Amino acid sequence: MAVFTEVAEDEARDLMRRLRLGELSELRGIHGGIENTNYFATTDQGEFVLTLFERLTSAQLPFYLRLMKHLAQRGIPVPGPHAVPDQKQESLLLQLRGKPAAVVDRLRGHSELAPTAGHCAAVGTMLARMHLAARDFPLTQPNLRGLAWWNETVPVVLPHVDPGQAALLRSELAFQNHVAASSGYAALPRGPIHADLFRDNVLFERGELTGFFDFYFAGVDSWLFDIAVCLNDWCVDLASGAHDASRAKSFLDAYAAVRPLAAAERQLLPALLRAGALRFWISRLWDVHLPRDAALLKPHDPTHFERVLRQRVARQPVLA
Repeated sequence: MAVFTEVAEDEARDLMRRLRLGELSELRGIHGGIENTNYFATTDQGEFVLTLFERLTSAQLPFYLRLMKHLAQRGIPVPGPHAVPDQKQESLLLQLRGKPAAVVDRLRGHSELAPTAGHCAAVGTMLARMHLAARDFPLTQPNLRGLAWWNETVPVVLPHVDPGQAALLRSELAFQNHVAASSGYAALPRGPIHADLFRDNVLFERGELTGFFDFYFAGVDSWLFDIAVCLNDWCVDLASGAHDASRAKSFLDAYAAVRPLAAAERQLLPALLRAGALRFWISRLWDVHLPRDAALLKPHDPTHFERVLRQRVARQPVLA
Protein backbone atom coordinates (compact mmCIF):
# COMPACT_ATOMS: atom_id res chain seq x y z
CA MET A 1 0.00 0.00 0.00
CA ALA A 2 1.08 3.58 -0.63
CA VAL A 3 -0.24 7.05 -1.48
CA PHE A 4 0.12 8.08 -5.12
CA THR A 5 -3.01 10.26 -5.24
CA GLU A 6 -3.73 12.72 -2.44
CA VAL A 7 -7.33 12.63 -1.20
CA ALA A 8 -8.72 15.59 0.75
CA GLU A 9 -10.76 14.93 3.88
CA ASP A 10 -13.79 16.69 2.35
CA GLU A 11 -13.70 14.32 -0.63
CA ALA A 12 -13.48 11.28 1.60
CA ARG A 13 -16.22 12.65 3.87
CA ASP A 14 -18.60 13.07 0.93
CA LEU A 15 -17.87 9.53 -0.25
CA MET A 16 -18.51 7.97 3.15
CA ARG A 17 -21.80 9.85 3.37
CA ARG A 18 -22.88 8.57 -0.06
CA LEU A 19 -22.07 5.03 1.10
CA ARG A 20 -24.02 5.69 4.34
CA LEU A 21 -21.03 4.64 6.40
CA GLY A 22 -21.20 7.54 8.83
CA GLU A 23 -19.38 10.81 9.49
CA LEU A 24 -15.66 10.81 8.79
CA SER A 25 -13.50 11.55 11.85
CA GLU A 26 -10.04 10.60 10.56
CA LEU A 27 -8.35 9.93 7.22
CA ARG A 28 -4.84 8.54 7.33
CA GLY A 29 -2.57 7.48 4.45
CA ILE A 30 -1.17 3.96 4.70
CA HIS A 31 2.59 3.43 4.40
CA GLY A 32 4.01 0.38 2.67
CA GLY A 33 3.13 -1.48 -0.51
CA ILE A 34 3.67 -0.37 -4.06
CA GLU A 35 0.49 -0.66 -6.16
CA ASN A 36 -2.46 1.47 -5.04
CA THR A 37 -3.32 4.54 -2.99
CA ASN A 38 -4.70 3.48 0.40
CA TYR A 39 -6.16 5.31 3.37
CA PHE A 40 -7.63 4.23 6.68
CA ALA A 41 -10.99 6.02 7.03
CA THR A 42 -12.59 6.15 10.47
CA THR A 43 -16.23 7.16 10.89
CA ASP A 44 -18.73 7.08 13.74
CA GLN A 45 -19.92 3.73 12.33
CA GLY A 46 -16.58 1.93 12.10
CA GLU A 47 -13.23 1.66 10.37
CA PHE A 48 -12.74 1.21 6.65
CA VAL A 49 -10.05 1.15 3.97
CA LEU A 50 -10.34 3.52 1.02
CA THR A 51 -8.39 2.42 -2.07
CA LEU A 52 -7.77 4.31 -5.30
CA PHE A 53 -6.49 2.02 -8.04
CA GLU A 54 -3.45 3.32 -9.87
CA ARG A 55 -2.83 0.54 -12.39
CA LEU A 56 -5.89 -1.70 -12.49
CA THR A 57 -8.69 -0.65 -14.82
CA SER A 58 -12.42 -0.34 -14.27
CA ALA A 59 -12.86 -3.40 -16.49
CA GLN A 60 -10.53 -5.52 -14.34
CA LEU A 61 -11.68 -4.43 -10.89
CA PRO A 62 -15.13 -6.08 -10.64
CA PHE A 63 -13.37 -9.47 -10.51
CA TYR A 64 -11.49 -8.56 -7.32
CA LEU A 65 -14.34 -6.80 -5.56
CA ARG A 66 -16.96 -9.42 -6.35
CA LEU A 67 -14.52 -12.19 -5.37
CA MET A 68 -14.07 -10.56 -1.95
CA LYS A 69 -17.83 -10.30 -1.50
CA HIS A 70 -18.29 -13.91 -2.63
CA LEU A 71 -15.72 -15.16 -0.12
CA ALA A 72 -17.09 -13.04 2.71
CA GLN A 73 -20.57 -14.45 2.11
CA ARG A 74 -19.11 -17.96 2.47
CA GLY A 75 -17.47 -17.32 5.81
CA ILE A 76 -13.93 -16.52 4.70
CA PRO A 77 -12.61 -13.55 6.74
CA VAL A 78 -11.92 -11.00 4.01
CA PRO A 79 -12.75 -7.27 3.78
CA GLY A 80 -16.30 -6.78 2.58
CA PRO A 81 -16.65 -4.08 -0.12
CA HIS A 82 -19.41 -1.45 0.08
CA ALA A 83 -21.71 -0.20 -2.67
CA VAL A 84 -23.72 3.03 -2.86
CA PRO A 85 -27.20 2.16 -1.51
CA ASP A 86 -30.41 2.43 -3.53
CA GLN A 87 -28.82 1.98 -6.93
CA LYS A 88 -30.77 -0.14 -9.38
CA GLN A 89 -27.72 -2.28 -10.06
CA GLU A 90 -25.22 -2.79 -7.25
CA SER A 91 -21.76 -1.49 -8.10
CA LEU A 92 -18.91 -2.11 -5.70
CA LEU A 93 -16.64 -0.02 -7.93
CA LEU A 94 -16.59 3.69 -7.06
CA GLN A 95 -14.90 6.79 -8.52
CA LEU A 96 -12.76 9.34 -6.68
CA ARG A 97 -10.32 11.94 -8.03
CA GLY A 98 -11.01 10.59 -11.52
CA LYS A 99 -9.81 7.10 -10.59
CA PRO A 100 -11.57 3.83 -9.82
CA ALA A 101 -11.93 3.33 -6.09
CA ALA A 102 -13.37 1.02 -3.44
CA VAL A 103 -14.23 1.16 0.24
CA VAL A 104 -13.95 -2.07 2.24
CA ASP A 105 -14.26 -2.98 5.90
CA ARG A 106 -11.08 -2.76 7.95
CA LEU A 107 -10.41 -6.12 9.57
CA ARG A 108 -9.33 -6.45 13.19
CA GLY A 109 -5.95 -7.82 14.20
CA HIS A 110 -2.33 -7.36 13.23
CA SER A 111 0.21 -9.06 10.99
CA GLU A 112 2.51 -11.72 12.46
CA LEU A 113 5.86 -10.89 10.90
CA ALA A 114 7.70 -13.64 12.83
CA PRO A 115 5.29 -16.54 12.36
CA THR A 116 5.41 -19.80 14.26
CA ALA A 117 4.42 -23.22 12.95
CA GLY A 118 0.99 -22.57 14.47
CA HIS A 119 0.52 -19.39 12.46
CA CYS A 120 1.58 -21.22 9.30
CA ALA A 121 -0.92 -24.00 10.00
CA ALA A 122 -3.72 -21.46 10.43
CA VAL A 123 -2.86 -19.86 7.08
CA GLY A 124 -2.73 -23.26 5.38
CA THR A 125 -6.16 -24.19 6.71
CA MET A 126 -7.76 -20.90 5.68
CA LEU A 127 -6.11 -20.88 2.26
CA ALA A 128 -7.57 -24.33 1.50
CA ARG A 129 -10.98 -23.17 2.71
CA MET A 130 -10.68 -20.08 0.50
CA HIS A 131 -9.80 -22.14 -2.58
CA LEU A 132 -12.81 -24.41 -2.06
CA ALA A 133 -15.13 -21.49 -1.31
CA ALA A 134 -14.22 -19.83 -4.62
CA ARG A 135 -14.87 -22.88 -6.80
CA ASP A 136 -18.31 -21.61 -7.82
CA PHE A 137 -17.25 -17.99 -8.32
CA PRO A 138 -18.71 -17.08 -11.73
CA LEU A 139 -16.19 -14.51 -12.97
CA THR A 140 -12.84 -15.34 -14.50
CA GLN A 141 -9.71 -13.26 -14.98
CA PRO A 142 -6.14 -14.47 -15.47
CA ASN A 143 -3.35 -13.91 -12.98
CA LEU A 144 -2.14 -10.59 -14.40
CA ARG A 145 1.33 -11.16 -12.91
CA GLY A 146 1.64 -14.66 -14.29
CA LEU A 147 3.90 -16.19 -16.94
CA ALA A 148 2.85 -13.83 -19.75
CA TRP A 149 3.80 -10.83 -17.60
CA TRP A 150 7.14 -12.44 -16.66
CA ASN A 151 7.96 -12.92 -20.34
CA GLU A 152 7.12 -9.26 -21.06
CA THR A 153 8.91 -7.80 -18.03
CA VAL A 154 12.20 -9.71 -17.84
CA PRO A 155 13.59 -7.95 -20.97
CA VAL A 156 12.67 -4.60 -19.37
CA VAL A 157 14.58 -5.25 -16.14
CA LEU A 158 17.62 -7.03 -17.64
CA PRO A 159 19.52 -3.78 -18.38
CA HIS A 160 19.37 -2.92 -14.67
CA VAL A 161 20.98 -6.11 -13.28
CA ASP A 162 24.47 -7.57 -13.30
CA PRO A 163 25.50 -10.44 -15.65
CA GLY A 164 25.04 -13.14 -13.02
CA GLN A 165 21.53 -11.95 -12.19
CA ALA A 166 20.67 -11.66 -15.87
CA ALA A 167 21.80 -15.23 -16.49
CA LEU A 168 19.62 -16.49 -13.65
CA LEU A 169 16.59 -14.52 -14.84
CA ARG A 170 16.95 -15.89 -18.37
CA SER A 171 17.52 -19.50 -17.33
CA GLU A 172 14.69 -19.54 -14.80
CA LEU A 173 12.27 -17.93 -17.22
CA ALA A 174 13.11 -20.60 -19.79
CA PHE A 175 12.57 -23.30 -17.15
CA GLN A 176 9.17 -21.89 -16.18
CA ASN A 177 8.04 -21.71 -19.80
CA HIS A 178 9.02 -25.38 -20.13
CA VAL A 179 7.09 -26.32 -16.98
CA ALA A 180 4.00 -24.40 -18.13
CA ALA A 181 3.97 -26.35 -21.41
CA SER A 182 3.98 -29.75 -19.65
CA SER A 183 1.04 -32.13 -19.26
CA GLY A 184 1.55 -32.20 -15.50
CA TYR A 185 1.10 -28.44 -15.30
CA ALA A 186 -2.09 -28.65 -17.39
CA ALA A 187 -3.45 -31.19 -14.86
CA LEU A 188 -3.06 -28.88 -11.87
CA PRO A 189 -6.36 -27.92 -10.15
CA ARG A 190 -7.20 -24.28 -10.81
CA GLY A 191 -9.47 -21.54 -9.56
CA PRO A 192 -9.36 -18.03 -8.10
CA ILE A 193 -6.20 -17.48 -6.02
CA HIS A 194 -4.97 -14.65 -3.82
CA ALA A 195 -1.48 -14.73 -5.41
CA ASP A 196 0.07 -12.34 -2.85
CA LEU A 197 -0.67 -13.88 0.56
CA PHE A 198 2.41 -12.62 2.39
CA ARG A 199 2.76 -12.17 6.14
CA ASP A 200 1.63 -8.57 5.90
CA ASN A 201 -1.60 -9.54 4.10
CA VAL A 202 -2.88 -11.77 6.92
CA LEU A 203 -4.17 -10.66 10.31
CA PHE A 204 -4.22 -12.39 13.69
CA GLU A 205 -5.68 -11.45 17.05
CA ARG A 206 -4.79 -13.36 20.22
CA GLY A 207 -3.53 -16.26 18.10
CA GLU A 208 -6.66 -16.46 15.92
CA LEU A 209 -6.48 -15.79 12.19
CA THR A 210 -8.85 -12.88 11.62
CA GLY A 211 -8.42 -12.06 7.98
CA PHE A 212 -6.89 -12.25 4.52
CA PHE A 213 -6.76 -8.94 2.67
CA ASP A 214 -5.28 -7.10 -0.34
CA PHE A 215 -6.81 -9.24 -3.10
CA TYR A 216 -5.75 -6.93 -5.92
CA PHE A 217 -3.28 -9.42 -7.43
CA ALA A 218 -5.88 -12.20 -7.44
CA GLY A 219 -6.70 -14.16 -10.58
CA VAL A 220 -7.52 -17.59 -11.88
CA ASP A 221 -4.41 -19.76 -11.76
CA SER A 222 -3.25 -23.03 -10.25
CA TRP A 223 -3.99 -23.41 -6.55
CA LEU A 224 -0.45 -24.74 -6.29
CA PHE A 225 0.98 -21.35 -7.25
CA ASP A 226 -0.91 -19.80 -4.32
CA ILE A 227 0.55 -22.45 -2.01
CA ALA A 228 4.05 -21.79 -3.36
CA VAL A 229 3.76 -18.02 -2.84
CA CYS A 230 2.78 -18.66 0.78
CA LEU A 231 5.58 -21.16 1.41
CA ASN A 232 8.12 -18.72 -0.03
CA ASP A 233 7.14 -16.09 2.53
CA TRP A 234 5.72 -17.83 5.60
CA CYS A 235 8.15 -20.75 5.59
CA VAL A 236 11.56 -19.28 4.78
CA ASP A 237 14.29 -17.62 6.81
CA LEU A 238 14.09 -13.95 5.87
CA ALA A 239 17.82 -13.34 6.23
CA SER A 240 18.99 -16.16 3.96
CA GLY A 241 15.90 -17.18 2.00
CA ALA A 242 16.40 -20.76 3.22
CA HIS A 243 13.52 -23.21 3.48
CA ASP A 244 12.11 -23.80 6.98
CA ALA A 245 11.04 -27.45 6.96
CA SER A 246 9.10 -27.35 10.23
CA ARG A 247 6.92 -24.40 9.28
CA ALA A 248 6.43 -25.75 5.75
CA LYS A 249 5.24 -29.11 7.10
CA SER A 250 2.76 -27.39 9.41
CA PHE A 251 1.41 -25.29 6.54
CA LEU A 252 1.11 -28.18 4.08
CA ASP A 253 -0.36 -30.65 6.59
CA ALA A 254 -3.02 -28.12 7.59
CA TYR A 255 -3.83 -27.27 3.97
CA ALA A 256 -4.04 -30.94 2.92
CA ALA A 257 -6.34 -31.75 5.85
CA VAL A 258 -8.94 -29.52 4.17
CA ARG A 259 -8.02 -30.14 0.50
CA PRO A 260 -5.62 -33.03 -0.16
CA LEU A 261 -3.03 -32.29 -2.83
CA ALA A 262 -3.25 -34.11 -6.16
CA ALA A 263 -0.31 -36.18 -7.39
CA ALA A 264 0.55 -33.56 -10.04
CA GLU A 265 0.64 -30.89 -7.33
CA ARG A 266 3.10 -32.81 -5.17
CA GLN A 267 5.30 -33.50 -8.20
CA LEU A 268 5.38 -29.88 -9.38
CA LEU A 269 5.56 -28.06 -6.05
CA PRO A 270 9.37 -27.59 -6.22
CA ALA A 271 9.02 -26.03 -9.70
CA LEU A 272 6.19 -23.76 -8.55
CA LEU A 273 8.25 -22.64 -5.55
CA ARG A 274 10.81 -21.45 -8.07
CA ALA A 275 8.02 -19.79 -10.08
CA GLY A 276 6.77 -17.91 -7.03
CA ALA A 277 10.25 -16.65 -6.19
CA LEU A 278 10.83 -15.58 -9.80
CA ARG A 279 7.55 -13.67 -9.97
CA PHE A 280 8.35 -11.51 -6.95
CA TRP A 281 11.98 -11.02 -7.87
CA ILE A 282 10.89 -9.66 -11.27
CA SER A 283 8.21 -7.38 -9.83
CA ARG A 284 10.51 -5.98 -7.17
CA LEU A 285 13.23 -5.30 -9.73
CA TRP A 286 10.64 -3.49 -11.80
CA ASP A 287 9.41 -1.42 -8.84
CA VAL A 288 12.93 -0.42 -7.79
CA HIS A 289 14.36 0.40 -11.22
CA LEU A 290 11.21 1.80 -12.87
CA PRO A 291 9.48 3.50 -9.92
CA ARG A 292 6.44 5.76 -9.90
CA ASP A 293 6.11 8.94 -7.87
CA ALA A 294 4.18 8.58 -4.62
CA ALA A 295 3.66 10.66 -1.53
CA LEU A 296 4.29 7.57 0.60
CA LEU A 297 6.21 4.75 -1.05
CA LYS A 298 8.64 2.17 0.24
CA PRO A 299 9.72 -0.29 -2.47
CA HIS A 300 10.66 -3.79 -1.37
CA ASP A 301 14.20 -5.15 -1.64
CA PRO A 302 14.43 -7.35 -4.77
CA THR A 303 17.53 -9.21 -3.55
CA HIS A 304 15.41 -11.09 -0.99
CA PHE A 305 13.60 -13.07 -3.69
CA GLU A 306 16.81 -13.49 -5.65
CA ARG A 307 18.14 -15.32 -2.55
CA VAL A 308 14.93 -17.36 -2.25
CA LEU A 309 15.13 -18.36 -5.92
CA ARG A 310 18.77 -19.38 -5.65
CA GLN A 311 17.91 -21.47 -2.59
CA ARG A 312 15.00 -23.14 -4.42
CA VAL A 313 17.15 -23.94 -7.47
CA ALA A 314 20.09 -25.29 -5.43
CA ARG A 315 18.18 -27.20 -2.74
CA GLN A 316 14.83 -28.62 -3.71
CA PRO A 317 13.10 -29.36 -0.39
CA VAL A 318 11.28 -32.65 0.23
CA LEU A 319 7.69 -31.54 0.73
CA ALA A 320 5.61 -34.65 0.15
